[in-house]
Amino acid sequence: MQKINLTNKTILITGSAGFIGSNLVKELLKTNEKINIIGFDSVNDYYDVSIKEYRLKEIEKLAESKPDCKYTFIKGNLADKVLIEKIFTEYKPDIVVNLAAKAGVRYSITNPDAYIESNIVGFYNILEACRNHPVEHLVYASSSSVYGGNKKVPFSTDDKVDNPVSLYAATKKSDELLAHAYSKLYNIPSTGLRFFTVYGPAGRPDMAYFGFTNKLVKGETIKIFNYGNCKRDFTYVDDIVEGVKRVMMSPPEKKNGEDGLPIPPYKIYNIGNNNPENLLDFVQILSEELVRAGVLPQDYDFDAHKELVPMQPGDVPVTYADTSALEADFGFKPSTSLREGLRKFAEWYKEFYQI
Repeated sequence: MQKINLTNKTILITGSAGFIGSNLVKELLKTNEKINIIGFDSVNDYYDVSIKEYRLKEIEKLAESKPDCKYTFIKGNLADKVLIEKIFTEYKPDIVVNLAAKAGVRYSITNPDAYIESNIVGFYNILEACRNHPVEHLVYASSSSVYGGNKKVPFSTDDKVDNPVSLYAATKKSDELLAHAYSKLYNIPSTGLRFFTVYGPAGRPDMAYFGFTNKLVKGETIKIFNYGNCKRDFTYVDDIVEGVKRVMMSPPEKKNGEDGLPIPPYKIYNIGNNNPENLLDFVQILSEELVRAGVLPQDYDFDAHKELVPMQPGDVPVTYADTSALEADFGFKPSTSLREGLRKFAEWYKEFYQI
């Protein structure tokens, strides 16, 4: 597997004000002495903009302390084809990491237009730009939701994923298909990453752990779906970022098949913890860590604030990643325990909301 040295490379990261994107920008700035990063984000109000602004400020602070690194932020919409073309013409990125997307299963049911615009049209614009301005590697976010209601666990990238149970999942599967077509037609090295339930400080407020915390702080009742019998492969954001960083430096090889035509330089990996946790256990650890951090009082009656309810449309009972391919190709396995990760989230929450 070839290795790209990131020194002096120009890297375009879309969704750079997002949860994974902002952490990736910070990690690249921290671990590279000379790098040119273009951050791109619409900074929309799908969730609390102050969290996105906080992330962008954190990046700026870090960038200022690294005089030999270059960081540029561009605010714009991925569906704006003219703007995307202009960015590629002007900055000529060597590597593109497309993390800009409308995320979340439930919102895709009530607001489908936004998902088609961002996840389909936006990604198509990125692919077209990579076709017209060849890049060394295109890495893009897919999702564990493509596995739909698959019964076989752990989910493997060899499994059939033709039965999405939400529009969000369907857009992510579509992205994988589009990327494959462009890899085949135009020899664009591309790698799709199926993320499994990412959590951590300054995450998305619509994610369960964040939403639960907001409700518990207000003394409201939290709803635990499928009567607590959901299992999720919770993956700490630093582990996800380490995985993305290793993947982006190692594009799939360009080679020709027996017919003399290019074999698509195309890969898909799961990035998860390979360790599904029961939602009730997760909530128990979260509540203990919120008490420990001083977000909730010592005598908080947790049982009085939880309600077990049935499954929601578009949700699946278990997500569980087979990460053996990631381990084999990159020697990488997430290592942050749930308690350690939720402790960092609880400490961040206390500081951010000044509780």
